[in-house]
Amino acid sequence: MASFSSLRSSLRSPVRRALLALALPLVTGTAFAQAWPAKPITLIVPFPPGGPTDVASRIVAQKMSIALKQNIVIDNRSGASGTVGAAAAARAAPDGYTFVMLATPTLLASHLYGPTGYDIFKNFTPVGSVYDLPIMLVVNPKSLPDVTGVQGLIAKAKAEGGKLNYTSAGAGSFGHLTTEQLKTIGKFDMQHVPYRGSAPAVTDLIGGQVPAMFSDLVGVLPHIKAGKLRAIAVGSGQRVSLLPDVKTVAEQGFPGFDATSWGGLLAPAGTPKEVIDRMSAELKTALADKEVQDKLQSVGTFSAYRTPEQTGVRMREDFERWGKVIRDNHITNQ
Repeated sequence: MASFSSLRSSLRSPVRRALLALALPLVTGTAFAQAWPAKPITLIVPFPPGGPTDVASRIVAQKMSIALKQNIVIDNRSGASGTVGAAAAARAAPDGYTFVMLATPTLLASHLYGPTGYDIFKNFTPVGSVYDLPIMLVVNPKSLPDVTGVQGLIAKAKAEGGKLNYTSAGAGSFGHLTTEQLKTIGKFDMQHVPYRGSAPAVTDLIGGQVPAMFSDLVGVLPHIKAGKLRAIAVGSGQRVSLLPDVKTVAEQGFPGFDATSWGGLLAPAGTPKEVIDRMSAELKTALADKEVQDKLQSVGTFSAYRTPEQTGVRMREDFERWGKVIRDNHITNQ
């Protein structure tokens, strides 16, 4: 057996010291991964309770908690399109115990509000995408009885010389951006009547004060089924299983049109890769579960896992694409 003195001498070797220095982080990282999670995990949801981001987060977090053998505690911190909660997550220690649920409004917030106090790309590491939230073009069937598709709406808007109104959940909302994009490629005009939130916009849409709207599926599905609203198009690239007969915008003369709001899980930058990999793997497993998929679909969202790398690419593409729509149409929420 080597003596203590011989071991000490061997460690003086530059080569041996270098090898030891390389090995220590690997051992430390492995030990950390094996110990994590040793306490409850906080998932910041930067929107109020009851909305699609909150409900989807709770469904997925509940399933992941079982696999991780630790509670995932939902912390709702709403405000300014999710920037309040995202800022809190950006300041959190990157120790694997704080995550945030990104939604499309938060991704685009810096285009609309200006500086947010953090960089959505530099201050966060993607874990994986979680859900897609289809957006539907709906009309009041009493106000627009003859409009059953996108081309009919465009014809009506042109016939009224651009004076036809449409509503949205607010200036800079995804419904607003989607309509402005459609107006550009369809070469027609409509007047935007923004509301402070989706619920009052849908209420006045049903009441006939405004005739048309791009809304997330969650907010309008019950009214479509009740016959109070008519769905004339799906914004996303594929039809929605809950309304299989409603054609996409792309199918109605605009190939390639795809407007989908979505949510993804992020971690503060610097979170150990072992934690990101484990969290992403558990997220993928949870989203593949039929019960989870059914629960998500029941609230109008759809399981849509993507890897951390794919999620990062999607973030960048949507940031650039919708940023251009915002700039070209001079949209601001300041």
